[in-house]
Amino acid sequence: MKPGDFELVDPPVLSRGVMDRDEQLRFDTDYQLRTWSEARIVVVDENGRTPVTWETQPEATFREADAAAWDSAAGSGGTVVTRAATTLGEEPPSDAVLLGATGGVPYWAVRGKPDLLAGDDPSDWADLRAAGAWLDELGSGLLTVSVAVLNWHDMAGFCPRDGSPTHPHNAGWARRCEAHGHEEYPRTDPSMICLVHDGADRVLLARQPMWPEGRYSVLAGFVESGESVEACVHREVGEEVGIAVRDVRYLGSQAWPFPRSLMLGFHATADADIPLNPADGEIADAVWITRAELRTALQRGDWGGKPSEDGTKVVLLPGKVSIARTMLDAWAAHGD
Repeated sequence: MKPGDFELVDPPVLSRGVMDRDEQLRFDTDYQLRTWSEARIVVVDENGRTPVTWETQPEATFREADAAAWDSAAGSGGTVVTRAATTLGEEPPSDAVLLGATGGVPYWAVRGKPDLLAGDDPSDWADLRAAGAWLDELGSGLLTVSVAVLNWHDMAGFCPRDGSPTHPHNAGWARRCEAHGHEEYPRTDPSMICLVHDGADRVLLARQPMWPEGRYSVLAGFVESGESVEACVHREVGEEVGIAVRDVRYLGSQAWPFPRSLMLGFHATADADIPLNPADGEIADAVWITRAELRTALQRGDWGGKPSEDGTKVVLLPGKVSIARTMLDAWAAHGD
């Protein structure tokens, strides 16, 4: 391993799914009908929330839907609450999505909302940004896939080729248009996210103008048409902070279904002595900090913290649900 190289210590939290995504089951209507009585349903509302139970209740309330509050709430053992599929009828409804199966149990997802008559408590519902880092592997995987595919369905009601209405097909993994039978499939927008360091003891962080004072993260950007992800790393870093990078190396990936991104994580090396030139209107500030300073920021807390009252510069970091945090944790753990 070259100096400055490092690997992720833990997988990104939204990449921990344990379901078997057997594509053939999406075409097997006999299987879907035969197993419907044993299947479970993940209900996700229009805001991406689903009911969750906890071994240790987080101090933050579910209604906050704020990853900042949740990252300091110290909850644990989150489990997505599923319903018996038969509560929806004797067979899968047309708008249900077959997520996969685990332990012989099929899981489906549908849009819905708290059923007060059935005893649902809306305050028990949480979204992926807020609760994703605290869910167990099954719950994290279920909610990540559910949000991603249901978001796509919400935006894919008309055929992009002929404009005719489309309808769900293949257990929710395709939509077919009325006019000519064209099929469309769930879309994912690739985006690179890159931790830039100097190959030694400093890491580059930047802040978007819309973020609160003190909130910083690593650099990211969407891959353009006809562009490789590695080329995107070079282009975006150059555009955002005005420096060149080298030794671009892949770290890992994580779905980010807000609404449909895939974050491809990299690290790269740059010269920390070259002046930074933050892109006007896109990057409010960019700074190099040492590994010791990053470790202090990690110990202090996540980006839900408050800036210091004595006026000293405080770096507030991404929450645990993001791959950015996973990358920063790994780089901070590397080295002496």
